[in-house]
Amino acid sequence: MRKLVFCTQKLDADDPVLAATVPMVRALAARVDELVVLCDRAATAVEGVRIHEFGAPAQVLRGARFEAALARELRCDGVVAHMVPLYAVLAAPLVRPLGIPLVLWYTHWKAHAVVRAAERVSTAVVSVDERSFPLRSRKVHALGHGIDISEFACSDPPPAPTRALVLGRYSPAKGLETILLAARAAGVRLEAHGSDETFETYKEELAREFPEADLGGPVPRSRLPELFARSHVLVNNMRPGAPDKVVYEAAASCLPVLASNPVFDDLLPHELLFDRDDVDGLAEKLRTLDARRRPELRAAVAERHSVEHWADGLLATVSRR
Repeated sequence: MRKLVFCTQKLDADDPVLAATVPMVRALAARVDELVVLCDRAATAVEGVRIHEFGAPAQVLRGARFEAALARELRCDGVVAHMVPLYAVLAAPLVRPLGIPLVLWYTHWKAHAVVRAAERVSTAVVSVDERSFPLRSRKVHALGHGIDISEFACSDPPPAPTRALVLGRYSPAKGLETILLAARAAGVRLEAHGSDETFETYKEELAREFPEADLGGPVPRSRLPELFARSHVLVNNMRPGAPDKVVYEAAASCLPVLASNPVFDDLLPHELLFDRDDVDGLAEKLRTLDARRRPELRAAVAERHSVEHWADGLLATVSRR
């Protein structure tokens, strides 16, 4: 492919949530002649990639600057809207009349009006799994999650006692009460890290109710291998429809993962899955956990969820006119 335009929120290798976009951009850049990234802000440069920042203090101005930047790059073979459906909605009037493919990457459980509009105006939709896009649509293609395997390595498990790890925002959608109650019942030490932005009160309530848990703040992406190495298990209880990337990253580190989201059934064996609201069931899995590292999980990520697999699938989707 000669030229691709990739629209995303931020390029920042140290961002606790969005850092994984950087290896995705690198993988795409290695596969096209020219890659242009439109983003709100860029703190990390990527070799061979041209970047347009459209950040502005007001949403209307950001939208206008986004469209102006895209209008300068319309001699291209495809446009990708990454995780922000509004980008697809704004891009469609510019690219669709020219016959330029417009592909939306979205993996979340929220099916708000902008998602519905973006699905209608996009040429195709790509997601981790057909179940990780919140609408039923024949446009959806499953690509896997795009993990940079080289960032993670297997390690020996730490000594007892069992340490459970939770990573991600402090949000009711994460089902944290179930995890905390199960860890308490199982006598397992739990360490959590994540942002409490918009949910500060929720985190404070959890800290009061579960004083024995270590509820920390967000950590740079560079610290993930360290956290995986000192833990025996990652626990994820995100509501169905949003397969958290951290599950695949932990699996790439050979760390056992206990998860409730059915979408992980292509990655995790049955014994590592639990029902979302089943405190007793999760507590029993924590008590009986086989804490040995699992190279087979890393192999599954490498086969179906690597950033190389993701980039190849995305470009193949863009090329389908």
